[in-house]
Amino acid sequence: MIQLKTIDELRLMKESARLVSKTLGMLAKEIKPGITTLYLDKLAYDFIKDHGAEPAFLGYGGFPNSLCISPNEQVVHGFPNNEIVKEGDVLSVDCGVILNGFVGDHAYTFEIGEVKPEVKKMLQVTKESLYKGIEQCIRGKRIGDISHAIQAHCEKEGYGVVRELVGHGLGRKMHEDPQVPNYGKQGSGKVIKDGLAIAIEPMINLGTEKVKFHNDGWTVTTLDNMPSAHFEHDVAVINGKPVLLSTFEYVYEALGIVSDEEKPFQLDF
Repeated sequence: MIQLKTIDELRLMKESARLVSKTLGMLAKEIKPGITTLYLDKLAYDFIKDHGAEPAFLGYGGFPNSLCISPNEQVVHGFPNNEIVKEGDVLSVDCGVILNGFVGDHAYTFEIGEVKPEVKKMLQVTKESLYKGIEQCIRGKRIGDISHAIQAHCEKEGYGVVRELVGHGLGRKMHEDPQVPNYGKQGSGKVIKDGLAIAIEPMINLGTEKVKFHNDGWTVTTLDNMPSAHFEHDVAVINGKPVLLSTFEYVYEALGIVSDEEKPFQLDF
């Protein structure tokens, strides 16, 4: 059952989401060749705790870390470890916090130095598809409209859209109804209503959409070992329109990126 949120609850959720945003922005300043992903995980743990919150991923289903960090062919749910981050890698960093009883959960895929042009383009198109999905998050439309917009944008460029992993509702729990696939038919799925809060998260592969689930119970890689991209925002429906709870502005500030992509979805409330 979908649990629609009140404005007061959405305000609390925005605080949670923005702490994740600030955590990703802090990490963006540290991500470079030569560091380890376990180093990033420790930084995130300390930052989240110092801001009065709890890491939402730590201990979730037995997950041992505060971040999911997934390099290159890893799609999602990668374990931070002592492997060295290298020039040309891409690194999906997925972070969650619990603050004021609500979960914030979003992700950004970082370029490590100079990456191959075809990989850079995949990251750009994946992020574009995230906003294509957000545009459809309008009262009276359906979840399938979000899914179709993401799928259409990525498949027209020849990329593989992962089927086995989806976005989700968000609130006091990290995974609530409804599921939000990154593929689907227009006009299908649950009706979008005011108070809906969801995490939209395209997971897009440079090659095949097929993935492999590893025996550790968490790690997911592309079946052809080609790179993957993952971007995620927390979105609410307020007065019939999509409103971002999370933001990439802290990441962009750290990386020197100028963008107005979030402007249509910003609202003070």
